[in-house]
Amino acid sequence: MNVAVKICGVSQPADIDCAVSSGASYVGFVFYPRSPRNLMPDQAGALAAATPSGITTVALFVDPDDAALDAVLHRARIDLLQLHGDESPERIADIKNRTGVRVMKAIKIAVADDFAAATPFLGIADQLLFDAKAPPTLEGAMPGGNAVSYDWALLTGRNWPCPWMLSGGLNPGNVAQAIRISGAPAVDVSSGVESAPGVKDPVRIKAFLQTVSPQPRVR
Repeated sequence: MNVAVKICGVSQPADIDCAVSSGASYVGFVFYPRSPRNLMPDQAGALAAATPSGITTVALFVDPDDAALDAVLHRARIDLLQLHGDESPERIADIKNRTGVRVMKAIKIAVADDFAAATPFLGIADQLLFDAKAPPTLEGAMPGGNAVSYDWALLTGRNWPCPWMLSGGLNPGNVAQAIRISGAPAVDVSSGVESAPGVKDPVRIKAFLQTVSPQPRVR
């Protein structure tokens, strides 16, 4: 099975060109003011317009209100909403009904018990993303993109009734191992392919995508 790759936090047309030409299946736009990858809706509109059809465009929000969602969706072609905050299952259902856009819910993981948080979203979210939970000692921690990982073996042998992605601290040097251990069908990377916060590095993007190839699952 091929492993799909999402390059998150793109901010320049060159980021998209590099991601797409290197084999990415998804590109992600961030709408979170504290993030160095934050975009304005018009910026996202231009980037989405530069994204070839067949590549899934993802908009990352953290506990968005309707106005924030509408501002982006009215200006950009968005195929998937990534919700990275404390959104409830009811809120996700409401967003899907209002917008008609598929939703991927981020679940933050540090220990095995954290997977229980995914259960209420099954049958509601179209996809799940298992990201690393930031440790309480991490200063300035954000909802994602903290370059923090967790024990990928926590995912070994788990079956989910919907598509899912692995995220958290991935980079060209560890992604193959992460896939082998977790059995992830898709992976999401942001800071792991940057030369500085918010600055995508084409060399690292290419290296990441060249590394991601079909991997045997751990039995």
